[in-house]
Amino acid sequence: MSTPATAAPQWTLVIHGGAGVIERARMTPEKDRETRAALERALAAGSALLDKGGSAVDAVEAAVQVLEDDPNFNAGRGAVFTYEGTNELDAAIMSGKDRAAGAVAGVTRTRHPVSLARKVMEDSPHVFLAGKGADTFSAEQKLEQVDPSWFATPERKRQLEELKSKQVGWFDVDMKYGTVGAVARDSDGHVAAATSTGGITGKRWGRIGDAPVIGAGTYADDRACAVSATGSGEFFIREGVAHEICTRVRFAGEPLQKAADTVMAEVKALGGSGGVIVTGPKGDMAWSFNTPGMYRGVVTAGGKPKVAIYGDED
Repeated sequence: MSTPATAAPQWTLVIHGGAGVIERARMTPEKDRETRAALERALAAGSALLDKGGSAVDAVEAAVQVLEDDPNFNAGRGAVFTYEGTNELDAAIMSGKDRAAGAVAGVTRTRHPVSLARKVMEDSPHVFLAGKGADTFSAEQKLEQVDPSWFATPERKRQLEELKSKQVGWFDVDMKYGTVGAVARDSDGHVAAATSTGGITGKRWGRIGDAPVIGAGTYADDRACAVSATGSGEFFIREGVAHEICTRVRFAGEPLQKAADTVMAEVKALGGSGGVIVTGPKGDMAWSFNTPGMYRGVVTAGGKPKVAIYGDED
């Protein structure tokens, strides 16, 4: 007797808040609670829109905005410092419906960089803006502007000072890539992805990672899936992680989990670490990470939101 096929969920939302050396022994109970609560708020913001028939693009923007405002993550408020002691923010968003995309890098005054990326996608002839030009465009579009001090927190300043004093290397001093992201499938079957980050502690020379790079840290295509990544960006760019996963799904017919696991294994083979979240036009989802933990969460239509932090959580 065959088992009846499970109906696809009307909508799906998956989020992440970064991956890395995230272990129970390193996490205080307070930090654990705060992080889970933030993930739940992000899921609530996105799912409220999806539940009303909103678009996947609306949902991923709303979810990421919540995480950009939470200093527990490395995006928006709480972003890491450059070597020079400033905060430079990157973000991207993409619609799987028509593969429209927008991205920004090195912005310094926009409260929600993900919303600036969306403005680039919808209200400019371009895909990618950076630095002063992106800041100017943001002001012209009347997005909420803040003093750069809004993004700074004492803990991120401490991390920069520790990196400088110990000269521990090129990547985040605590090996946590707190980039945030979201992928969604809406009730019309369209997918979207969004990612936002402050980059890596002590970054120099205008360094840009994978998060705002379409095809590396962010990608969405209704013919395959939507992907948002977090991790050691240089390796994700070299692998073209987000597009590579979608390519495996679209042309090789691989399930989301297999495609994600295979590509993350290739990232590890190159020497990189991090993770991805994925959803497809059928509402299926996957996440894959090669680190001890990844802040993550998922909710589907009619279901209860689930959040997790450590690698051994289901």
